[in-house]
Amino acid sequence: MGSALPLGDPAPIDGALPSDIVIDPVRDFGVYVHVPFCRVRCGYCDFNTYTATELRGARQDAYADEVLREIELSRGVLSQQGPLRAASTVFFGGGTPTLLPAGDLARMLDGIRSAFALTTDAEVTVEANPDTVTVAMAHELAEAGVTRMSIGMQSAVPHVLAALDRTHDPASVQTAVHAARAAGLDVSVDLIYGAPGESLDDWRRSIEAAVALRPDHISAYALIIEEGTKLERQIRRGELAAPDDDLQADMYELADATFAANGFGWYEVSNWATDTAHRSRHNLAYWRGTDWWGYGPGAHSHVDGLRWWNVKHPAAYAQRLAAGTSPAAARERPDAAARRLEDVLLRSRIAEGIAVAELTGEGRHAVAALIADGLIEGSSAVRGRVVLTRRGRLLADAVVRALTA
Repeated sequence: MGSALPLGDPAPIDGALPSDIVIDPVRDFGVYVHVPFCRVRCGYCDFNTYTATELRGARQDAYADEVLREIELSRGVLSQQGPLRAASTVFFGGGTPTLLPAGDLARMLDGIRSAFALTTDAEVTVEANPDTVTVAMAHELAEAGVTRMSIGMQSAVPHVLAALDRTHDPASVQTAVHAARAAGLDVSVDLIYGAPGESLDDWRRSIEAAVALRPDHISAYALIIEEGTKLERQIRRGELAAPDDDLQADMYELADATFAANGFGWYEVSNWATDTAHRSRHNLAYWRGTDWWGYGPGAHSHVDGLRWWNVKHPAAYAQRLAAGTSPAAARERPDAAARRLEDVLLRSRIAEGIAVAELTGEGRHAVAALIADGLIEGSSAVRGRVVLTRRGRLLADAVVRALTA
C-alpha cells in the first residue's frame, strides 16, 4: 500500500455507501488491518508507515482502540446494505504489526469476530519482522485465532540487508520461523531481489536459505524504486546503482526454477506455495476482485466496484474516529471499461488465468500470437483460458496490453 493517496470524490462524513451498492451474500469478504508503525524506515519503502518520531499527535498504545471504533462504524455501514458476511480472510499488514503487543492484535481480531464473525476455515495472517517475533508472542497470536505468519526475510546476505536498510540479522529469520512453527502457525517468507550491489550468487544464496526453512509459502518481489524514497534519492545522486532489468529477470527465473525443484508451485507472478491449501487466500481475493474493508490510516477498501481510502496520517485517523466520523478521505467508482481492463490485468497474473471468452476485440485475436511468442501456455489457451508462462510473467505488463487492446 503506497503512501500517496489517489484523487477521488469526497467520501461522506458518516461513511455511508451509495444506495445502489449490492452486497452479494456468496462473494467472499476479507478484512485488512493496516498497522503503520516501524522502528526504522527502510530506504526503499513507499508504504504509509511511521517511526516513533513521525507520529506527531498519534499514540501507538491507543491504536487498537481506534481500529475497534472503525470496525464498529463499518458494521453499521455494511448492515445498511444487507446481511452481514463472515470474514473469510483477515490480514494484519504494515508497517510492522508485531511492534504492537500480541494482546492488541488479539483485541482487534476479536472485534472483527464480534462485528462480522469469521468463517470456520478463516485464514488470519500477521506480517512480522524477524527480530520482533518471540515464542510467547507466536503462541499468544495462535491462541487468539491467527493461523499464518508472514515473515519479512528479504535476504539472507548481510550486505544486501544493509543496502535495503533492514535491521535484522539473517539468523533471526530461522528463530522466527521456529517460533511460528512451535505455535502451530503456517509460515510464509518474503524476499526482495535486485537490491543495489546484489549479485546473482547473492540471490541464489537467499532463495536457497528460504527453501531450507521449509515454509509453506514464499513471496519474491522485484525491487521497485519509488519516487521520494531514500533509495531513489541515493540512485539519483549516483551513490548507488539502479536495479538492472536483465539481472532482475535472471533472478526471477532462478527463483522460479529453484522453488519448483523444491516443491513450491507458482500461483501468482510473485508467489509460490507448497500446495493449493497454502496459497495466500487473502491476496488472491485482491487479484480476483472480491470485497474487503481496510482499517487504519491510508487503508483501502472495495465493495461491489466502489473503492475508498482512509486519511493518511495516524493522527488524522484518530481525530476522525474520536469525533465519531468516518476516516474515509475519498472514493471512486470506475466505469465498466476501466473495471474490465483491471479485471484482465489482475486475473491474468494468477495461475487460474482468465477465460478467453471474457476478452473482447483485438484481445481475443492476440491469444494466438502470444502463444507463438511463448508468453502464454498454448494448451491452456486451447482449453479456453489465458495462463502466463514464466517468460510471460517477466513481460506481464506487455501481455496485458495485448489482451486488452
